[in-house]
Amino acid sequence: MRNVRILVAYDGSRFHGWQRQEGFDSVQETLELAVLSLTSNSVSVHGAGRTDAGVHALGQVAHFHVASALDDDRLRHALNAHLPEGVTVRRLETCADDFHAQFQAKGKRYGYRVETGRFRLPFAPHYSHFVRDPLDLARMREAAARFLGRRDFAALATSGSPRRSTVRTIRSLHIVARRSWFAIVVEGDGFLYNMVRTIAGTLLDVGRGKLSPDDVSAILASGDRSEASATAPPEGLYLLSVLYDPPAFTGIDRGPRGVPGMFQ
Repeated sequence: MRNVRILVAYDGSRFHGWQRQEGFDSVQETLELAVLSLTSNSVSVHGAGRTDAGVHALGQVAHFHVASALDDDRLRHALNAHLPEGVTVRRLETCADDFHAQFQAKGKRYGYRVETGRFRLPFAPHYSHFVRDPLDLARMREAAARFLGRRDFAALATSGSPRRSTVRTIRSLHIVARRSWFAIVVEGDGFLYNMVRTIAGTLLDVGRGKLSPDDVSAILASGDRSEASATAPPEGLYLLSVLYDPPAFTGIDRGPRGVPGMFQ
C-alpha cells in the first residue's frame, strides 16, 4: 500500500458536489469507483475540502492509499481512462504515508468568474455568473481591500454551517478584469461555508451602487449575515488551488514526448 495524492479538475455542473451522498453523483465517489475498477482496491478518497453542487475545480487536491504495481505516471493515465467525462486527474504522485490533503493544507485560492454584457453567451450558463448591470470596477476594488487581513467573518457565514471559529485570514483579493468578463480571485488560510460566494455577491452590489466600500466594513463589523448581500450562484465559483508547505506537485509535468504544448 502506498499513499497517493492527486490534483483533480472537475466540472461541477455534472456532480452534486464533492462529498459522497447516497443517491447522487459526487466527485469523491466517482474517483473511488474509478480506483476500484482499475485496481480492485476499495479506497476512501480524502479531498482538501468540499465543494457544493455546481462549483468547479481546477486544482482540488485529494489522497488515498492504494496497492498497485503501476508507477505514478502510468497509474495517472490508467485512472483517467476509468473516469467519466467531467473529471480529470491532472497530476498524481506517491507521497509521505502521513500526508493528508485536508489537514495539512495551509490555504486555498478561489476564483469567481462573472460574464458581463447585454446577452449571455450560449455556452456560459454552467461556467460563469451572468450580470448585465453596469458595474463600477474602481469601487469594487476599493471594497475588496476591506476584506483583507485576519478578522471575524461571521457576517459572511451561512447560518447553521458547522465551524469552531469564524475567524479567518484573507491574504489577497484581486479583481482581474477583461472586456466581457472578470474574475474575483481570493486566497486565504481557510473559508467558511459559502464565504467566497458571499464576498462575490457583496462586491457585485458595491459595483451596482447598492453598497459602498464603507458599508462593507460595517457589514464585517456587525457579524450579522443578514447585513451582507445574497450568496452569488455556484456556477461562477472555481477552486483554483490548495496550498501546502512544502508545495505539492512541483516541477514541470512532462509527458512521454516531452513537455506538452509550447512551454519548455
